Parts: sequence; structure tokens; C-alpha cells
Amino acid sequence: MATEQEVAGIRCGEVLAELSDYLDGDMSTERRAQVVAHLKGCDVCERFGGAFTAAIHALRQGEVNQPVVESVVFERLMVRLEQGASEDILRANGETGIE
Repeated sequence: MATEQEVAGIRCGEVLAELSDYLDGDMSTERRAQVVAHLKGCDVCERFGGAFTAAIHALRQGEVNQPVVESVVFERLMVRLEQGASEDILRANGETGIE
């Protein structure tokens, strides 16, 4: 992460790695407090955490047909997923995709 910082004794990468546990309530009270303090003190993680939380809640509510990210980001993601799928098919067929 380009803006990796330590806030409340925890680094951004640790917070991002534990967001699912945070949302699921699968962490100790002390660790949860530490993550909350980090999110309050780190704008980058707070923004990402908010978007991640919205996406998880939408998935849990069955709102998967409604994009929870900006349309530009969604379109870029879909293009990349399609490219990755094409590359996987080429590899499975023993092709390199290089002409």
C-alpha cells in the first residue's frame, strides 16, 4: 500500500487483512478497538473500509446486481476479469497468447 502508516499501534496492511474478521465480529474486543481506532485515524483505510463494508452488506442483502462501486471502477474490474479469464483459457489449452 502506497500510504502504509501505523495508527493506533496497527499498520494499514494489518487492518485491510482483517476487515472481514472485523465485519464478521471474529476478533477480540481489544483487537476490534484497535482496528476502530486505526480506521478513525486513517483516511485511506476509512474510505476503503467504508467501500468494503458497503460491498459486503450489499452481497449479504442479495443486492449483487447493483454495483456498489463507481461505474468506472466497475468497468475496469470487469475488463480485467475478462482478460484474466481469456488468459486462463489460453493456458488451459497450452497456448501463450503471444504471437
